[in-house]
Amino acid sequence: MNNGLLQSVMTNVVFVTEFLVIIVASFLIAWIFEKAAKRKNHDTQRILTTRKLVVIGVFSAISAILYILDFPVFFAPGFYRMDFSELPALIGAFAFGPVTGVMIEFIKILVKIVMQGTTTAFVGDLANFVIGCSFVLPASIIYNFKKNRKSALIACITATAVITVVGAVFNAVYLLPTFSVLYGMPMDSLIAAGTAVNGNIKDLYSFVILAVAPMNLFKGALDSLITFLIYKKLSPVLKFGYEHTTASDKINTAQD
Repeated sequence: MNNGLLQSVMTNVVFVTEFLVIIVASFLIAWIFEKAAKRKNHDTQRILTTRKLVVIGVFSAISAILYILDFPVFFAPGFYRMDFSELPALIGAFAFGPVTGVMIEFIKILVKIVMQGTTTAFVGDLANFVIGCSFVLPASIIYNFKKNRKSALIACITATAVITVVGAVFNAVYLLPTFSVLYGMPMDSLIAAGTAVNGNIKDLYSFVILAVAPMNLFKGALDSLITFLIYKKLSPVLKFGYEHTTASDKINTAQD
């Protein structure tokens, strides 16, 4: 952990505290809904098991690599970058529940910060975590209550819509203003960066509609499509040796 990272933490205590509150809230939401799904499906297995922790570790590493391998997009300023690090989190959450998905998202952020530090005073890392959870949580909550192909499709469509809306609103209301304050960069300068790549971007709202929303829509749609196509093939491998299969899982597997 370099001195620049430590300085970022020390000079942005309030922001880091807000970051931690959001992390705790995300885990709490995941825990509540996973417990509810287990009760509905008569699943007595613990939320965290040794096998789940192994999967979380492997998928977090893959997710962190995908996060680091981000890339710019032509319709957004250079400080917005695309990555597909939500894909392992979504697959893990489909297999083992929302808590697994949130843990993968969280560990991914930690690994990236340790390896690369932060160049955005944690704003970019918070954005990735929040937007990732806004995608993984609704998808895994819907799917874990009823595990079949129709539910998976509904979950993926819903999650793509949620990540698009939450990403736009969160950027407009919190992330961009916070980035402006932490970096001492006027909001007009941020908007101007958007105008430079798209002349139709004139203000904060056109910025998030024309730059932020399309990026999250594309990310969510592609992650959903890949998960929908490959999850059933990966599921037996992920759950090989898993000691507990609920009656609901057996019925839904037969339905699929």
